Amino acid sequence: MRRSLLFIPGNNPGMLQSSDVFEADAVIFDLEDAVSGTEKDSARFLVTSYLKNYSPSLEVIVRINGFDTPFCAEDLKALFMLDNLNTIMLPKARVEDLLQLSEMIKNNKKDIKIIPIIEQAISLIEVDQIAKLELVDGILLGAEDFTKDLEVTRTKEGVEIFYARNRIVTACKAYKIDAIDTPFTDTTDNEGLTKDTKFAKSIGMNAKSAIHPNQIETINQIFTPTTKEVDYAKRVLMARDEAFAKGLGVFSLDGKMVDKPVIERAEKVLEKAKKFGVL
Repeated sequence: MRRSLLFIPGNNPGMLQSSDVFEADAVIFDLEDAVSGTEKDSARFLVTSYLKNYSPSLEVIVRINGFDTPFCAEDLKALFMLDNLNTIMLPKARVEDLLQLSEMIKNNKKDIKIIPIIEQAISLIEVDQIAKLELVDGILLGAEDFTKDLEVTRTKEGVEIFYARNRIVTACKAYKIDAIDTPFTDTTDNEGLTKDTKFAKSIGMNAKSAIHPNQIETINQIFTPTTKEVDYAKRVLMARDEAFAKGLGVFSLDGKMVDKPVIERAEKVLEKAKKFGVL
C-alpha cells in the first residue's frame, strides 16, 4: 500500500544514504533518466553497493534502463545479485518486455514485483494486458515521455493526460493493483502540487510519484484518509453490524442507502488509516 514514491538519482550518494529520512512510502533509485550515459556504470555500482550493505526500512524500487538500451542487461545482472530489492520499475513498458522480465525474475528465483511505466501511446493501448500480469503490482504514468510521444505540450493543468490517467486507473482497479500518478515537475509550486494531487486522488489514483523530497509531505497528507473519511467509515461499519444483526442486507445511513460497495469502500478507508497511522 503506497501513497508516495520518491525518485532518487542513482548517482547521488548523499540522497541514497538519506533515503530513509524523506518519509516516502517507497524510494525509486533511478538508473535511467536521472543518470547520463557516461555515468550509468557508476550509478549502478553505487546503488547496488548501497543495497548490499544497507536495507532501507521502506519499499526499495530500482528503475532500470529500458530493454531497448545497452544498459539493461547489466542493470538486471547486478540487481539479481541483491537480496533486499522489492520492485523493479521498467520504463517504456510493453507487454513483451514485461513477460521477458517476469521470466528472468522467476528464473533467478527472486521475490521481486514490477512497476511498469506507461510512457508511450502503444503502452497505453496495452495497459489492460499489462495490469493483469502476475508480477505487476502497480502502474506509473510517465507523463513527460507520454506527451512527447503524443506530440503535445505538457501543461500543469494536465488536460492532455486526462484520458491516460483514467485509462490507467481503470486497468489498475480492475486487477486490484496500485494506480500511481505522474510526478508534478515544478518543485517550487506547492499550490500546484496540491491541486494536481487532489485531482489524481479524485479520479482513483491511490499514489503519486515525486521528484523532490519537499513534495512528499503534501502527497502523503492528501492520500491519507481524513478524519471525516475515517469517522464516516466507522459509522458505516457500525451500522452494517447493527443491520446484519437484524438480518438486513442493505440499510440506510444519513438518509442514503448503504450496500456492499459502500461497505467495502469503508473497509478500505480504515485499512489505509491503520496502515498510515491515523487510526
